[in-house]
Amino acid sequence: MSDTRTTERIGVYSDYVCPFCYLGRQSLSQYQDDREVKLEIDWHPFDLRSGERKPDGSIDHSADDGKDEDYYEQARENVQRLQEEYDTEMSLEPAMEVDSLPAQVASYYVKETSSYEQWLEFDVAIFEALWQDERDIGDPDVLAELARDADLDPDEVRDVLGDDEWRSEVEEQSTAAQRQGVTGVPTFTYGEYAARGAVPPEHLERLVEGT
Repeated sequence: MSDTRTTERIGVYSDYVCPFCYLGRQSLSQYQDDREVKLEIDWHPFDLRSGERKPDGSIDHSADDGKDEDYYEQARENVQRLQEEYDTEMSLEPAMEVDSLPAQVASYYVKETSSYEQWLEFDVAIFEALWQDERDIGDPDVLAELARDADLDPDEVRDVLGDDEWRSEVEEQSTAAQRQGVTGVPTFTYGEYAARGAVPPEHLERLVEGT
C-alpha cells in the first residue's frame, strides 16, 4: 500500500482545555475520513488563560475574565449540541481548574523534536485524557505516562516541563498568534483563509478545497 500522506497542511490554533477545540478536531477527523490525501495538522499553541496568569505563571482563578454565568450556560448548550452533531462522547465536567499550559509545552516540544506521527499520537492522547478520562493534563505524572504510551521518553517530557526556555517559547507563540489576529480557538487556517470555531466538516472542506 502506498503512503498517500503529503506535506500539505492545515493550521490549527488551539488550547487543550477548550471543549470546542476537542470538538473541532472531531470535525477535522470526519473531514479527513472523506479525503484521499490526508492533511498534516500544523498545530499552534494558544493559551486561553494568558490574561489570568500571575507573575509566577499560575492561574488567578479570581480574575475577572468578563464572562458571566449566562455565557458559560450558552457554551455548555453549544457543546452538547455539537456533541450530538459530531456523534462525540465527552465528559461535560468543567475543566476550568485544569492548567493546560504544561500540556502545551510538552506537546510543542514533541512537535519540534519528534516525528509528526509521534506528535499526533501524543496530541490526541492529551485531548482524550482530559475530555474522555477527566485526567489533569497539567500534572507532570499524567503527561509523562501519556508520553511513554506514545513511545516517547517520559523523563525527557518531564524535564521539559521545568525548562523556562520551552515555556517562554510557547508563551511567545501564543502572543504571536494574537498579534496575527487569532482571537479565539479553535481557529483553522489554510493559506490566507481561516475559519474560527468548531465548524462542521463541510466548512473545513470549503476552507481547503474552495468549494
